[in-house]
Amino acid sequence: MASHQIEITLPDGTTRNYDSGTTGKEIAESISSGLARVALSITVNGEIIDLDRPITENATIAINTWDSEDGQYTFWHSSAHLLAEAIQEMYPDAKFGIGPPIENGFYYDIDFGDKQISQDDLAAIEKKVIEVARRKATFDRKEVSKEEALTFYKEKGNEYKVDLIEGLEDGEITFYTQGNFTDLCRGPHIPNSGVVKAVKLTNLAGAYWRGDVNSKQLTRIYGITFPKQKMLEEYLHNVEEAKRRDHRKLGKELGIYMIDTMVGSGLPMWLPNGTVLRRTLEAFLRDEQVKRGYKEVITPHIGSLELYKTSGHYPYYQDSQYDPIQVDDEEYMLKPMNCPHHHRIYSSDMRSYRDLPLRLAEFGSVYRYEQSGELSGLSRVRGFTQDDAHIYCTHDQLKQEIRNTIELTQLVFSTFGMPVDIRLSFRDENDEKYGGSTEYWDRAQQEIKDVADEMELDYFIAPGEASFYGPKIDFIIRDAIGRKWQLGTVQVDYVMPERFDLTYIGSDNNKHRPVIIHRAPFGSMERFTSILIEHFAGKFPLWLSPEQIRILPISDTQNEQANEYAEILRSKGVRLTVDDRSEQIGAKIRDAETAKIPYMVIIGAKEMEAGTVSVRKHRKGDIGTFNFSDFLSRITTEISDKALPED
Repeated sequence: MASHQIEITLPDGTTRNYDSGTTGKEIAESISSGLARVALSITVNGEIIDLDRPITENATIAINTWDSEDGQYTFWHSSAHLLAEAIQEMYPDAKFGIGPPIENGFYYDIDFGDKQISQDDLAAIEKKVIEVARRKATFDRKEVSKEEALTFYKEKGNEYKVDLIEGLEDGEITFYTQGNFTDLCRGPHIPNSGVVKAVKLTNLAGAYWRGDVNSKQLTRIYGITFPKQKMLEEYLHNVEEAKRRDHRKLGKELGIYMIDTMVGSGLPMWLPNGTVLRRTLEAFLRDEQVKRGYKEVITPHIGSLELYKTSGHYPYYQDSQYDPIQVDDEEYMLKPMNCPHHHRIYSSDMRSYRDLPLRLAEFGSVYRYEQSGELSGLSRVRGFTQDDAHIYCTHDQLKQEIRNTIELTQLVFSTFGMPVDIRLSFRDENDEKYGGSTEYWDRAQQEIKDVADEMELDYFIAPGEASFYGPKIDFIIRDAIGRKWQLGTVQVDYVMPERFDLTYIGSDNNKHRPVIIHRAPFGSMERFTSILIEHFAGKFPLWLSPEQIRILPISDTQNEQANEYAEILRSKGVRLTVDDRSEQIGAKIRDAETAKIPYMVIIGAKEMEAGTVSVRKHRKGDIGTFNFSDFLSRITTEISDKALPED
């Protein structure tokens, strides 16, 4: 009997029909032979599976290559198995715990018994992993009963796998075998081990089984693999470069921020240089918002618990919120979100369709509880400021407002020289966490996709990545060393207007619901600043640098002239200092270089006589002698143009 047809939706939204039972490999081959050669796995309705697994129902799919997150997840999952196979051959008595892929690479927790493994052993294990990979073994999947699985690992004496299996449902257990190694695993895996060409085992650590300090401590081996040796070399170079750019180190050296235990963990304080940097960022976005018709508001740092119950944030974010504060007979919370406050501002007055769109913006501070082990500099904090805006518009205005917010977000990231990947984050139809009706969700997702298509954006669709109240457009930037960071978002919301009973009077004199767009290009000022520090390695563009110029008189004789120039520069809004210390000019230059000052203006007897200045540029050295007026024109133009550093 002929199999029925299924509809497959590709990442660009186009559809194709295939026979039920078609595999990911066959779909890849039907698209192109080149794609089939590099395909690692397939994501089907949000779940990553092996390329040889049959697909039997309508699905949204993505063929995963090395260049995708799901492809790397598959690659590193399989690499963990190759590490375990290599360990099994080198240490036959070793027993294996868990070995998942992580953000960069993978790890495996292993019980080596009486043997002690050190960093010195990793090179030999790396060599064995490559030897195992070159056998080009396939990863064969087998469904097993719970009884079979328990018997298999009890015979091996592996109490860790037995512990895992006892918590699994019968009928949902699978083994994967490559070569002589079999592991309890749900998958997915790459087509064969030969795809892995380069490996680096990066670290050793201790790890208690199940995180229980009363259980045995296992050896955790971290590693990372690549399909090309050159990729590994680039990765190792970037690891060293990332250490050099670490915002926690540079933030301290440049006087950007501090965290003090008496104030509290995860609560950064902006130092003078950091405050200048932050205020400059805020002014940049504020000016762009004014041009686009935004109205700025300020809301309190706390709010009634009932406010967040109405919005749904309290039950949804309960684990990451601080406990309610009892005040008289009411309960208040540290503000976890700005959105509900803005919705109440909207509802404070009767709105007409003539008042819309209403664009409310705020640099609003919010507070979330983060585990102490997750806190990290400015990038993961407990108190932070979001560049929030909420646009209340009619259905007819929605697409144009989405377009406007996308254009603003693109402008922000292009100003900092950050390439952007765009993800359309939609709901997973099988997940019940989302609020609102399916009809609204379908409409919002279609409208977002229509705008993305009309703007000819290069995007991909990610089912399951939506917020609980609406689909969104996520902007994922790449920094100077290629790392990806999710920053700006544009979200369409049909849910909150219902929950807060938001209305406007239409041209028909009847009440209607507005649609809300949530928008935050920076995301949070803290995290964005941490990324900027690392992106520029502390060498900020002139317009953004806390100290733009340092004037260096060679001797006390030139101090008066230096201060005269300083007054002229300050009158033009230039941020500077005069280093009039009784130090050698070489020492002053070295100090300015260490502080990463973009320009150094040197004034000696020769310059005073000629009415000129000698100019040095950070990391470039001497760039020549200028008439002061010419130099002033040069830097004011560079600042107003928001020019990026030449390197």
